[in-house]
Amino acid sequence: MSRRGRNLGLAAVAAMIAVGGASTAPAQDAASRPGPPPPRSEPMPEEVRGVGVDEKRGDTLPLDLAFTDEQGRSVELGDFFSGDKPVILNLAYYRCPMLCGLVMDGMVQAAGRLAWTPGREYEIVTVSIDPGETPALASSKKKTAMMYVDRRGAEAGWHFLTGDQVAIDRLTDALGWRYNYIPETNEYAHPAVIMVITPEGTVSRYLYGVQFPPNTMRLSLVEAADGKVGSATDRFLLFCFHFDDETGQYTANVMNIMRLAGALTVVLIAVGIGGMLLREHLKRRSATHPVTA
Repeated sequence: MSRRGRNLGLAAVAAMIAVGGASTAPAQDAASRPGPPPPRSEPMPEEVRGVGVDEKRGDTLPLDLAFTDEQGRSVELGDFFSGDKPVILNLAYYRCPMLCGLVMDGMVQAAGRLAWTPGREYEIVTVSIDPGETPALASSKKKTAMMYVDRRGAEAGWHFLTGDQVAIDRLTDALGWRYNYIPETNEYAHPAVIMVITPEGTVSRYLYGVQFPPNTMRLSLVEAADGKVGSATDRFLLFCFHFDDETGQYTANVMNIMRLAGALTVVLIAVGIGGMLLREHLKRRSATHPVTA
């Protein structure tokens, strides 16, 4: 197999791992149960063994981690957490030949379709997992991304960072984001996932795959910010919808909708009864005090 073909295969396997689509469980013995034997599972490529995500929702990130931004300035991770704007965080490496580009394309498309602008309602932080990458490479990747994000001022809210191995390891450990370095190709096998972080730096949500529906991203940001961003309608939608880990999207929260419908029904009944009582009162008053010419 060619090197490009192998890269495509590894990227596909890594993406499946990220969304729980790959399994290394051995097939059961056909004699142990009736019916045709199950299909033989393919062995997991060595490069992607151990790659995946151990979700750490509710944990706080180490905001003192030192990085360098795309302009060569020394920064700390906490510099991008203002206390009022949620943050979309993704880990990648800028020379990635396949999967990182797909994830980045999905983020660019979602950011371009949101009514919000990075730097105003939320921040985006991309961190390289390759300690050998430079701010110049980060700057080049940012310029490419900005070409496709149709939002004036978005460049002030999307940050591309590089750092040393110690900072990278602390960040990936805090996120439960597991990846492998492949020395034969000088590449990385990694999951396809982005993280939504609260304005205070707490892990709120993991969004898997390479496509991120704008509604899912918007509601994830509203949820992470605890209503500090978004409209009253967005907060209402969070009441009626909950995040489904199976689908990776927000789906109807039947119990909340039933509660809301029940409360609305009570209000309508109360209004109806109040109207009837008022009309009856007016009738009795009219009969007791007839209007004379």
